[in-house]
Amino acid sequence: MSETLQTAAVTDSDAELLAQTEIAVRTAGSALRERFGEVVGYETREELMRALAANDDTALDVLRPSLTQLRPNAGWVEDELDGGALPPGEWWVVDPAEGNVNHLHALPEWAVTATLVRDNQSVLTVVHLPLTGETYTALTGAGAHLDGRPLRVSQTANLDLSIVATSQARPDEDEEVVRRVGASITAMLFDALVVRTSVPATLHLVNVAAGRTDVFWQFAGARADLLPGALLVTEAGGRISDAEGRPWSPQSNSFLAAAPGVHAEAVSTLSR
Repeated sequence: MSETLQTAAVTDSDAELLAQTEIAVRTAGSALRERFGEVVGYETREELMRALAANDDTALDVLRPSLTQLRPNAGWVEDELDGGALPPGEWWVVDPAEGNVNHLHALPEWAVTATLVRDNQSVLTVVHLPLTGETYTALTGAGAHLDGRPLRVSQTANLDLSIVATSQARPDEDEEVVRRVGASITAMLFDALVVRTSVPATLHLVNVAAGRTDVFWQFAGARADLLPGALLVTEAGGRISDAEGRPWSPQSNSFLAAAPGVHAEAVSTLSR
């Protein structure tokens, strides 16, 4: 078994399915972009949740019917914060507004993502950044691309020359995870060149796939914020594992994506 989810056997129709998925994701991104611009105020957690849900619903109104039409028998992951293995069969794992809180704060770091999982193996993914117009795609065995151009991870071979990044998996992490995150950032501050910390995870992972940054790690996490980037990084030649270097799956309690030349060093730093 590889260091990420084993990839599914890809059918001849999956390439066309990827193209149609890209259209749906880009259309949803356009709808979400129309809502972007002003900071959305809120004074309570309830008001925040309503604002987040309004963004999600705007994108889902496009994504759900479009993707259901493409794969009528595929299941649908309702909660983008869910984790763990899925039941057998095909499932759409969608984050309608990845980085939703950034969108509400008029920050540019957000995206729309859709990943098709077949028997717990990623088949294809689309990550669209509506503000830049960039679309990242990956199809198992066919590589990762940015607007049709092939992606490759960096050739960096030294962690002390690397830009590394981490993210917050959930709004309310438990104390153990928070302490782990803090300790890992401290360790990387000693060993890496530059440490970046921000949400969402997917935008860090597209940077690893594109060779702009060298390492991304996260403790805990959901399927929707890791599966798209995991497939992109794998298809771009990167290595995926948990933070201790063991094979990663959505049941794992940590995640690491890295250029091959610095993967072992990153594991060493995160395992201290």
